[in-house]
Amino acid sequence: MTAARKPRAPRSRSPKAAKAVDVTLAAVPLGGVLVTGFEPFGGEDVNPSWEICRALPAAIGPARIHTLRVPTAFRTAIEVVATEIARVSPAVVLLLGQAGGRSALSVERVAINVDDARIPDNAGAQPIDEPIAAPGPAAYFATVPIKVMASAIREAGVAAEVSNSAGTFVCNHLFYGVLHYLAARGGGARAGFIHVPWLDTQAVARPGAPAMALATMVRGVEAAIAAAVTTAEDERRTEGALD
Repeated sequence: MTAARKPRAPRSRSPKAAKAVDVTLAAVPLGGVLVTGFEPFGGEDVNPSWEICRALPAAIGPARIHTLRVPTAFRTAIEVVATEIARVSPAVVLLLGQAGGRSALSVERVAINVDDARIPDNAGAQPIDEPIAAPGPAAYFATVPIKVMASAIREAGVAAEVSNSAGTFVCNHLFYGVLHYLAARGGGARAGFIHVPWLDTQAVARPGAPAMALATMVRGVEAAIAAAVTTAEDERRTEGALD
């Protein structure tokens, strides 16, 4: 779980008027897109990241969508996703995770090589100040076009931001582990991570907490996927933050 920040608002278009996702790239590699979501953790009975996966269509334009439910557990999460990558050989891997307290879809820029768990994972592990991969680099940057994706989400009428911290729990752990695995594996697959807010149903017990409807999050993630598979290079424009 990570700290809240002020998101950029969607561009002036009501959700009802948001454009349908349009993928026009002539050829998407046969492996399609692997989208993962986590099981519930921290006492919750639902995790919006997996609910989004369940609601995604079988394809977005020419890109086939594969979904995978991931255990909220250090090490096991990486192993499960790496096994699925080896099985389906996706062109893009998009990891989703819950970040309660955020009010926008957060497209993560970087994964860092450290576990520092504030709470235990679902297997009871709570690593503190431990490297994810001891011989690995200090960090990996996302290899999907994060700024184009954030812009596409806003164009779909959904609040979005580029985030510079994926936290130090299982979300960052998986993000780093997948990028590390892909760097070693080769093949050109790209990967990124999007943190999503609490569902509006989760916020009932948290008066005043930011939340988002499932249908809104699904629309934003579909737009992000379309942008990822049709964009080779990211835009060079500011999405930085002062905090």
